[in-house]
Amino acid sequence: MRLGFLGAAGEVTGSCYLLEAGDTRFLVDCGMFQGGPEARSKNLRALNFGFDVRDIDFVLLTHAHIDHSGLLPRLAMLGFKGPIYTTPASIDLLEVLLPDSAHIQEKEAEWQLRHRHRRGATERGIPAPLYSVMQAQAVLEQLKPVNYGESFNPAENVSVRFRDAGHILGSALLEVTVSGEGRPRRLVFSGDLGMPDRPVLCDPEQPLVADVLLVESTYGNRSHRSLQETEDEIVEAFERTRAAHGNLIIPAFAVGRTQELLYMLADLIRRKRLAPLKVYVDSPMASKATQITMAHQDLLDPETRELIAWQEGHPNKMRIQFVGDVEASKALNDVRQGAVIVSASGMCEAGRIKYHLRENLPRSECSILITGFQAAGTLGRRLVDGARLVHIFGQPVPVRARIYTVGGLSAHADQGALLGWLGGFRAPPGKTFVVHGEAGASTALAAAIEEKLGWPEVHLPQPGEFVVI
Repeated sequence: MRLGFLGAAGEVTGSCYLLEAGDTRFLVDCGMFQGGPEARSKNLRALNFGFDVRDIDFVLLTHAHIDHSGLLPRLAMLGFKGPIYTTPASIDLLEVLLPDSAHIQEKEAEWQLRHRHRRGATERGIPAPLYSVMQAQAVLEQLKPVNYGESFNPAENVSVRFRDAGHILGSALLEVTVSGEGRPRRLVFSGDLGMPDRPVLCDPEQPLVADVLLVESTYGNRSHRSLQETEDEIVEAFERTRAAHGNLIIPAFAVGRTQELLYMLADLIRRKRLAPLKVYVDSPMASKATQITMAHQDLLDPETRELIAWQEGHPNKMRIQFVGDVEASKALNDVRQGAVIVSASGMCEAGRIKYHLRENLPRSECSILITGFQAAGTLGRRLVDGARLVHIFGQPVPVRARIYTVGGLSAHADQGALLGWLGGFRAPPGKTFVVHGEAGASTALAAAIEEKLGWPEVHLPQPGEFVVI
């Protein structure tokens, strides 16, 4: 049996693992690389590791985030015809996320074309989208739903169970049992693990046995702020911005983060830590993701279902306006004070958030509330790192607004939570691979696993590396 690390090795994005067992060959995730000037070339090379994608039998998808799912349309475009297994909630989200990813790529290519024409340049060198909206919609037909806890056999020698990872709606960790020569081997893929005791979703489930484990390490070198500290910083950002007569702009991932943020604001209002307010959710994708979340309330924790009931009974306490129309979105840029705008993308790389940042970053009375992980090379990361000047749509934009970074809302487990989850295994896995983290985070988590848990065989795989199990 061979295991290949095609992405998310030594970095966070591009999750993709290839498993070859006998005549069976399958992928776990097929994600897009994001952030930095090399992302596009990585995405073009991602599925060219010396095998024919037409030989892939099936794909197991942990969840809908683009860094785990975003190359599925390209995989199909290159010839993959097999089934893609994932949870029903993930399928609902993918029906929104994948066409949107293609739409963003098409619009970016159109913008570059217009920009070249204005400068009188030729069209040569303008990158084509990785796939079209039509191709993104086509791959949706290959999605096959699997409920949490169900055991199924995508191949004669492979048994799979999806379990709740507590990361975003529908997210799963995978237990994959492969039979063949000798005794069966169980591989556990953590996917992205959520923090325990956090609002909205249930806690990550705990596998007990693994021969081979792949564990994420996005925050493997740090601890998140407590929920209390997070609430205090959110309240401070709201109060400071209101007193300064500015706007509060919140870049937020459309799936997961926006819904968690709305929960937290409603809860702060219910507990009278915040005054009643109106929130603009300026992201069609976030609007659809919120509707999908409400349609899957059985996946939410009891506290969240209780807060939803309170909000429905007190609709004037927090008024949420979902902004769908482009003209209504543009009109928000004419509001000079009092606006609370939640918009995607979460790393400030695309979408409507860039327009709101362009208008509000130069204004010292405004605030920007960063609520999630910012990959290296992204606009969001430059803001977090203290840049005083950024470029948006090719134009220089001074940064005078106050930047708040709220770490306690992360959908990823921190080092303590990761070690707690790992400590739930009955015995150390035969091999543990630390993935899905920047080099410092992965190295720190690997060292902590060895020192605090005493596990042997902890490895940091390299991009494109194949190992024999």
